[in-house]
Amino acid sequence: MDVKIGVLALQGDVSEHIDAFSAALRSRGCGKASSVVEVRRPADLAGCAALAIPGGESTTISRLIDKNGLYEPIRTFPGGIFATCAGMVLMATDVADPRVHTLGLMDMTVDRNAFGRQRESFEADIPVAGLPDGGPFHAIFIRAPVVTAAGSGVHVLATLDQGIVAAEKGRYLALAFHPELGGDLRLHERFLQNLGI
Repeated sequence: MDVKIGVLALQGDVSEHIDAFSAALRSRGCGKASSVVEVRRPADLAGCAALAIPGGESTTISRLIDKNGLYEPIRTFPGGIFATCAGMVLMATDVADPRVHTLGLMDMTVDRNAFGRQRESFEADIPVAGLPDGGPFHAIFIRAPVVTAAGSGVHVLATLDQGIVAAEKGRYLALAFHPELGGDLRLHERFLQNLGI
């Protein structure tokens, strides 16, 4: 099966997501014509089975989504969405920062930069529900957010003392950390499997 995955390429760690999803598609045995493409305008979403919203600066990404006419196309996108760090912020219904125009796709309240500034970035081995072998996931947190409240239909997959760091709702997966940086493809593969890929 040939699959096309989009990566929102407005700001943030775009190339790392492209590499991780390319590797995950190969490991899932997808067809040789499968591809991971950069998404900068609405037309780029055509034919995509999923979209990754990378980490970066959530206020900047929010502004560029609006500027590039992508707000409604992402809100109504029928495929899966894999959101990391700033992407988690954008998926929320409630963020205490008026500069962020959230997509409101997951009923959750998110605290931006919940762990502090860049120097408070850290790595931790955390249990994540639903991983195939049940082993911990080595998570990289960089100026990470947390979910402080999750509403209807949002399933919590991982928590730390500060709050929820992985959540899922149907075809949406939101992570406070950066799985694209660590070489462990289990979350990418699980996301694709849940989409029937």
